[in-house]
Amino acid sequence: MVDIEKLINESEESLKGLFFEAEKIAYNNQVKVLNAFRKNKIALRHFVSTTGYGYGDEGRDTLNTLFADIFGAEAALVSPNLLSGTHALTVGLFGVLRAGDTLFSIAGNPYDTLMDVISGKDNGSLADYGISFKKCDLIGGDFNYDEIKKGLQDENVKVVFIQRSRGYEWRDAISEEKISKACAFVRECGFKGCIFVDNCYGEFVEETEPTQNGADVAVGSLIKNAGGGLAPTGGYIVGKKEFIDKIAGRLTAPSIGAEVGSYAFGYQYFYQGVFLAPHTVLQAIKGGLLIGECLKRLGYETSPKLNALPFDITRAIRFQNAEELISFIQAVQEASPVDSFVCLEPWDMPGYDDPVIMAAGTFIQGASIELSADAPVKEPYIAYFQGGLTYEHCKYALAKILEKICNKVK
Repeated sequence: MVDIEKLINESEESLKGLFFEAEKIAYNNQVKVLNAFRKNKIALRHFVSTTGYGYGDEGRDTLNTLFADIFGAEAALVSPNLLSGTHALTVGLFGVLRAGDTLFSIAGNPYDTLMDVISGKDNGSLADYGISFKKCDLIGGDFNYDEIKKGLQDENVKVVFIQRSRGYEWRDAISEEKISKACAFVRECGFKGCIFVDNCYGEFVEETEPTQNGADVAVGSLIKNAGGGLAPTGGYIVGKKEFIDKIAGRLTAPSIGAEVGSYAFGYQYFYQGVFLAPHTVLQAIKGGLLIGECLKRLGYETSPKLNALPFDITRAIRFQNAEELISFIQAVQEASPVDSFVCLEPWDMPGYDDPVIMAAGTFIQGASIELSADAPVKEPYIAYFQGGLTYEHCKYALAKILEKICNKVK
């Protein structure tokens, strides 16, 4: 019989050094965010709701400027009309690509829900509009520079795409150091187009963001890291003004760009969410480290390794069979504050090729900055665990998860 309390306490003790490093990063990110708030003179008037066209919406426009400053970018679009990370990525790609262009992913396949956006048939995809796609895979978790150089010889490549997080793959997220090196290499090859980063799950995990390390555009969801657990919906797109202006024309219309867009519920939670984001991300990082350490001690393989801080908030855990995988996801749901009574089953979720089981007993529907987990139910039976608004909730949930799965440990 496993002594769960002892296991958690010993794991927690072993992680003190990594926790301390994560806390330093969170502090520096908090200072960066606070300085951006002060620079933009954020006031109560910025939280006020607007309706209709939203002309002169100071809350919307200042929120854009605030995000641009936080991410070290020239401009930003931050909008409740960006409905998810996939939607924000779609708007961004359609904004910067034109018929005859090629999208070149240098980190392998993008996330599952983006593949139909890229290569779907007769569904309004990039392919339907005459935009091609090619990729080169990572090698040992790093970029394949020889293949990147070859791929960039195609003069039709106008966007180089990097997915920072792992998606449904068994690999580490890509560090800012590697992103910086890749961006510099792409420029050394003579590429003059747009370097475009899917930043989902990676915001505030390190002290810099892709747009501070050579990327032209970075995109994410506000119900992940950057919303701090408070943003009720929305996404962001940050980057160079020339690209943000094009993307704004796709988000609304070419004739009006970012000049319109209202939000009748007010902007407080978007502002307050990004202010809290460095702290909230810290909670998720610490929770993910703890569950990884405990499960490693029980003989489960987890990724990333536990000898250094991760580069996003996601932890992958490999199980022996579908039953164990489903049991783990169900345990996460049962330990949630919302819909804890729901018994989850795999289902054919839109945008995915295999049945998916997803635990999200969250205050914001589907918010993966909150404690959540999901997995395609297929071999090699890997669950992807992320989020946690408080470390205390992560720790409590871990105890409940361990109670459910310990009898399956050999």
